[in-house]
Amino acid sequence: MVSWLVGKRDSDYAKVFMLDVAARLKNRVQLTSDGHKPYLEAVEDAFGSEIDFAQLIKIYGSTVATLSNEARYSPPKFTESKKVTVTVSPDRKHIFTSHVERQNLTMRMSMRRFTRLTNAFSKKIENLEHAVALHFMCYNFCRVHQTLRVTPAMVANVSDHVWSIEEIINLMK
Repeated sequence: MVSWLVGKRDSDYAKVFMLDVAARLKNRVQLTSDGHKPYLEAVEDAFGSEIDFAQLIKIYGSTVATLSNEARYSPPKFTESKKVTVTVSPDRKHIFTSHVERQNLTMRMSMRRFTRLTNAFSKKIENLEHAVALHFMCYNFCRVHQTLRVTPAMVANVSDHVWSIEEIINLMK
């Protein structure tokens, strides 16, 4: 994970996030976001024309508004998606959000703080920020990924070994 940010889904946070992503990448990339409008300006501000950018806009059917728990916690039916080229020429076969959606699922399953209606749900933003930072530190430096056979930090030449939890704790002292 090259960057993460705990915050609101608004244009200010989108700009801060995209500027951080751009600062961490040295090669031209293709980026796909969802249809969230603040990313349009944020990506332009951060990358200019040095990116192939597209949006994958998912369209959902309408739901019947009821007060039943089943309807309230069930997602609406997915009906279609549209691939929209925003800048330059993204490769259409690589316009997808699967990687970030998988990362979101991994994060939600690894940290119960993202589970609503439980006593682990984060109420203080500072505690959530620390939990997310610790999750990504372990994800990038401690966890050997099956497809990589090493940690992401080792693939990126940021680390030369698999970190232990003790190393992270000593780093924080």
